[in-house]
Amino acid sequence: MRTPGYSLCRPVGPLALLVAWLACSGPAACAATVRSAPSPTVYPDGRAAARYRLDAQDHGPVLRHGGGPGRCDELGARDVWVWEHGGTYFMHYDGAGTNGWLACLATSSDLIHWTKKGAVLELGRKGHEDSASASYGVTFFDGNGWHMFYLGTPNTTPAPDYIPAFPYLTLKARAASPTGPWRKQPDVIPFRTKPGTYYSATASPGHVIAHEGGYLMFFSASTADPIRRTLGIARTKDLNGPWQLDPEPIVPLAEQVENSSLYYEPVSRTWWLFTNHVGLRDGLEYTDAIWVYWTTNLDRWQPANKAVVLDASNCNWSRHIMGLPSVVQVGGRLAIFYDGNATNQMPSGVKSHMNRDVGLAWLDLPLVAPTAQ
Repeated sequence: MRTPGYSLCRPVGPLALLVAWLACSGPAACAATVRSAPSPTVYPDGRAAARYRLDAQDHGPVLRHGGGPGRCDELGARDVWVWEHGGTYFMHYDGAGTNGWLACLATSSDLIHWTKKGAVLELGRKGHEDSASASYGVTFFDGNGWHMFYLGTPNTTPAPDYIPAFPYLTLKARAASPTGPWRKQPDVIPFRTKPGTYYSATASPGHVIAHEGGYLMFFSASTADPIRRTLGIARTKDLNGPWQLDPEPIVPLAEQVENSSLYYEPVSRTWWLFTNHVGLRDGLEYTDAIWVYWTTNLDRWQPANKAVVLDASNCNWSRHIMGLPSVVQVGGRLAIFYDGNATNQMPSGVKSHMNRDVGLAWLDLPLVAPTAQ
């Protein structure tokens, strides 16, 4: 989401954890532990900051914008969704093309080298909810086929950038394969924005998991005036039916976070929700950090239980911007994909959304929360 496969990581069994620990000479050598932040960020409008850090080790860019089939990512590559299936890694990313932003596909065998396949969705016809953008494609495999929940909007900024604008909506497509072809399902309306709620301007897709005989989606929500952002839970028992949205978000709108990617830590039976934070500098809002929240109960999240994972202090190539995370477990480590901008100076205005590239960072497993919370 912009700022104005069974995709849940597979749980690691005790034997696999033991092997990973031994390879690191014991559990303590590998664990990534939440620690107090020496000096939490202070924002000019007093918006929430994280008092903890869980510092990732940055690898740097792995997918640069430009050169995609049909010039699909000529102006930027960002907003990633990464998953593994059958030994191959798949990445949906928003390609900022010459006619608009579309969900594009890249594949990899090692998470470092990616082959671009081009756009997997097309713009909807005039008057349709995805006529200006069909982007950010979150996938879920139900054991028989593939479901995609994607972001649609009929509004963008003017050419040449075509940056998606409110409302951000959740639309549906399905396919027999993770590579598509994806068939849009305009008759399926998962949920929509609603005036007077915390999702009045944005109700866009997020991570989907199977849970207690049904499904949960941690969707992005926002208001428009003023713009405040948070995450909510949507619930359904039918992936091709409507979803019920919780009346309250999981954390307050003052948190100013958007987008979700979940990891379940079996050692501590803890859920970790990775998201991007929207900061403020010189009157410009921009994605300034990757945060993570943790809980042992999916229905109860505490805003104090959060940590900075990646920001300008530990990202080695993007000096200002860290956007939309997607996490995938790889053995004893957690891969964190995100987008950034390699320019030395912060791009001004709407240009802060453009010329993004996709980066990769790592956390050692298991993840360890503070003992006293």
